[in-house]
Amino acid sequence: MPSSVLWAVDLFGRVYTLSTAGQYWELCKDTQLEFKRVSAATQCCWGIACDNQVYVYVCASDVPIRRQEEAYENQRWNPVGGFCEKLLPSDRWPWSDVSGLQHRPLDGVALPSPHWEWESDWYVDENFGGEPTEKGGWTYAIDFPATYTRDKKWNSCVRRRRWIRYRRYKSRDTWAKIPSKDDPKELPDPFNDLSVGGWEITDEPVGHLSMWAVSLQGKVWFRRGVSSHSPCGTGWIEMVGEMTMVDVGLHDQVWGIGCEDRAVYFRQGVTPSELSGKTWKAIVASRECDRSHSGSSSSLLSAGCFFGDEVRGSGESCAPSDTDATSEAERPGPDQPVPAEALDGPGNSKGSSASSPGNDKTTEHGMEGVGPADQTPGPEPHPGPASPPAELPWTNIDLKEARKAASQPAAGFPEATGLSSLGLLPVGLEEPYGADDHPLWAWVSGAGCAVEAHTVLKWFTVQSGLSPSVQTLSLSITPAQTAAWRKQIFQQLTERTKRELENFRHYEQAVEQSVWVKTGTLQWWCDWKPHKWVDVRVALEQFTGHDGARDSILFIYYLLHEEKKYLHVFLNEVTALVPVLNETKHSFALYTPERTRQRWPLRLAAATEQDMNDWLALLNLSCCESQRVHGRPSPQAIWSVTCKGDIFVSEPSPDLEAPEHQMPCDQMFWRQMGGHLRVVEASGRGVVWGIGYDGTAWVYTGGYGGGHLQGLASSTSNIYTQSDVKCVYIYENQRWNPVTGYTSRGLPTDRYMWSDATGLQECTKASTKPPSLQWTWVSDWSVDFSVSGGTDQEGWQYASDFPSSYHGYKTMRDFVRRRCWARKCKLVTSGPWLEVAPIPLRDVSILPESPGARGGGHGVALWAVSDKGDVLCRLGVSELNPAGSSWLHVGTDQPFTSISIGGCHQVWAVARDGSAFYRGAVSPSQPAGDCWYHIPSPPRQRLKQLSVGHTSVCTVDENGNLWYRQGVTPSYPQGSSWEHVSNNVCRVSVGPLDQVWVIANKVQGSRSLSRGTVCHRTGVQPLDPKGQGWDYGIGGGWDHISIRANATRAPRSTAQQTAGEQGPPGGPLQEAVGPVRC
Repeated sequence: MPSSVLWAVDLFGRVYTLSTAGQYWELCKDTQLEFKRVSAATQCCWGIACDNQVYVYVCASDVPIRRQEEAYENQRWNPVGGFCEKLLPSDRWPWSDVSGLQHRPLDGVALPSPHWEWESDWYVDENFGGEPTEKGGWTYAIDFPATYTRDKKWNSCVRRRRWIRYRRYKSRDTWAKIPSKDDPKELPDPFNDLSVGGWEITDEPVGHLSMWAVSLQGKVWFRRGVSSHSPCGTGWIEMVGEMTMVDVGLHDQVWGIGCEDRAVYFRQGVTPSELSGKTWKAIVASRECDRSHSGSSSSLLSAGCFFGDEVRGSGESCAPSDTDATSEAERPGPDQPVPAEALDGPGNSKGSSASSPGNDKTTEHGMEGVGPADQTPGPEPHPGPASPPAELPWTNIDLKEARKAASQPAAGFPEATGLSSLGLLPVGLEEPYGADDHPLWAWVSGAGCAVEAHTVLKWFTVQSGLSPSVQTLSLSITPAQTAAWRKQIFQQLTERTKRELENFRHYEQAVEQSVWVKTGTLQWWCDWKPHKWVDVRVALEQFTGHDGARDSILFIYYLLHEEKKYLHVFLNEVTALVPVLNETKHSFALYTPERTRQRWPLRLAAATEQDMNDWLALLNLSCCESQRVHGRPSPQAIWSVTCKGDIFVSEPSPDLEAPEHQMPCDQMFWRQMGGHLRVVEASGRGVVWGIGYDGTAWVYTGGYGGGHLQGLASSTSNIYTQSDVKCVYIYENQRWNPVTGYTSRGLPTDRYMWSDATGLQECTKASTKPPSLQWTWVSDWSVDFSVSGGTDQEGWQYASDFPSSYHGYKTMRDFVRRRCWARKCKLVTSGPWLEVAPIPLRDVSILPESPGARGGGHGVALWAVSDKGDVLCRLGVSELNPAGSSWLHVGTDQPFTSISIGGCHQVWAVARDGSAFYRGAVSPSQPAGDCWYHIPSPPRQRLKQLSVGHTSVCTVDENGNLWYRQGVTPSYPQGSSWEHVSNNVCRVSVGPLDQVWVIANKVQGSRSLSRGTVCHRTGVQPLDPKGQGWDYGIGGGWDHISIRANATRAPRSTAQQTAGEQGPPGGPLQEAVGPVRC
């Protein structure tokens, strides 16, 4: 998990930070200022200094904060002088923005604040839509505004070109003062509170912030334009209303405390398009104590009406009268006469309201003005000890005045026995305000409160009050009485239910199953030609039988030639649900055994990402219930990764590796795990590691779900935030011309001048998008100098023609050249993975162990190759500590690309030159071994990846050929020769039973061709380790599979058991039990 920072301010105003990766508080680098308050976000922190000014602190990063400024130079053609800056009166400005409505001369574009600096001077952008323009960067059109082209035509009457200049934010790792719009040196008002939030606003780009502040006079200000590309924002906006403080949540909610009434306010109308909102709305929700009083009284009245005299009789016999306490609490001062109704009127509304918590202020004044001689005699009080003097209550210093409590109670006050004693308690022992007064709030925090735009809240409506009779009744009930009548009601309901059910026991059950239906609107990729997306209605019906078993059917309703039709899928037949994310669609594929054989999955698309995630989570949960698969995967699970980085896991069946009646692998059920990885490797002891696209190593935590799999489909613990970064590559191609040299004008048969690596697809800087909508750009385009074959100083590679072998230097025969451009994008998700720092990895391998090989007392052997080609051995890996403790470097003569450890601690590796190596003398006592033995590669082939099982060694070369190492024995572990097994293979995984699984490049189905298909080698036996054929499974789009944790054997048949009993010791019987221990 990437490290984050905690910000704090000490009593002396110094700002400190505490990193999650460290253990010490670090003083901020800029120590010249003293601060009163800070509010932090992911990459920055806002604060109010002792001068009541607002500052922002932006942490340093490898990625600079750059902003592009642009201006357009416009010209019109004149018959006399040609193109010139003399435009028509109705035309746009000679120097303008892209719309032409704003005057924008080059010398008029200034830096927004002193915290920015120019990177370079203005220059002409000579690219138009990813293609170079003629010299000067002009684009032509018929008139303003119109569609511009880079070619000048006979009717091109106007032209324009774009000028670009970049500015860079320079105030990093220092406190930058936020200027105002009018005067950069002063703020609109001295500030005393601020809050930053909104970094999870829906439909907003990553890095957006919402910053609100409150001045000393209570004015509320909003800072607009704050984002990761503009840390200081663009200006202040004053809001209507006065607040003492504000708080901004993770989303777009804003909360505040009013200056005058001290009420909690909610900012309504805050949306991604209008971040400042529309109006403040007070929250008038009542307190829980008021709700419980009114709820108990109303429940008692309804209970009395339903059950008749039984409850009323018990209530009357148990509840003593509290009329005396009520009259004493409302006794007036010496100048006021005492009405007779206040002494003995139990139904008097004035008496009941005087004893309520809402009139404690009146009660206090009445008690202070009453003397012993002036008290009206009442009923004789009950004997009891005198109450001790009440202590002054704690009060908030922000309140205008603190309420005073009586120092001595009246001598004639009786001891309270009912709920009416609230009127006799001094202020401070109960609420400091009455039930009819709203609370006087001091602080509010809405960081954990998410209010959706369409949610209707009940906080803004006043609940209807209770009648005086109900109030009086509620004050005469004790908690003991409440418990008594509740228990009595429950007993009577239970007896009545038994009597009613007794008369129907001889009837059959009327309803044996329940049906639950979810409907919605999606798009479906139709099965017939021409293939296209069509709007359909879908319905998911789930049946629950009387035995509790659930089964679900997905219906898809569509129109064909104005006729309504449908197709259906039983979810117990579904083998995988795979997100298929691209630049434009939120789609997913649904596989069944039949559609897997056809290589034609059922594809559905949702309108939004949230709709797709909801359907995927619901369908995954229904499929897991139908397959009876729940919880975390077993230690023997099979793991795989798609080309999109999605992780899938399958529970192996014992028949999967059966010698007879083998289970087809297209019937395997794959469920998705949260997270995003490029490679995953598992061990039979439950240790699972993964590698992201950026080389970050991750270890499995034991959870399940995450990402879009929420609710019941995800575990509540061991789910962490995970991020991944990958590069998108495009190529700039040029051809040599005898007149102008290398230019972007190629032959008609050439590839696109901006293309992908193959040259078959056009890819420009402007048109190239991130791999899917879940990815966001985190850098600009830059030349990649690390491509294979080398480059010159400008990143160019040269060749004789397209396509050919490229090299990094120019010769007389090189007529074409290309260079690679790269741009980084980032994805943030969640899953059961924890980061293993700090070395980026390229490959990882864990020792495969069968269940019979456990109990050795040793740790789990794990080897890896770093992104620089170094070989590493991880120490301290075990079931209890799957992440291990430290890395041990193993020396090599050249960089390595792939590594694998098999049974008996056989370590094999592939070097960058395509040859294989074997590590000798590796054992639990000597985990790093002693030396490398060079293994020549197959003739005229370069190896790229290998996998070692218990005794088998298989490898894949760069041409997609699968090879088996012949002659590997305990006495000669290097083997004797390579034997060809198959072609069309991308990756291989050999398990602890020497089973062979691969990712095939191309597999032809009955309807389509799939790339990246999981395949199982059939017929693998000790006497025939290469196998006999292939069984095709899920695909396409799969990039990686790990079978190395599966040591599940099929139960032996009767014939095998008989042969084993009749055979010699150590023969087939010993071989069927498990692999031989070394």
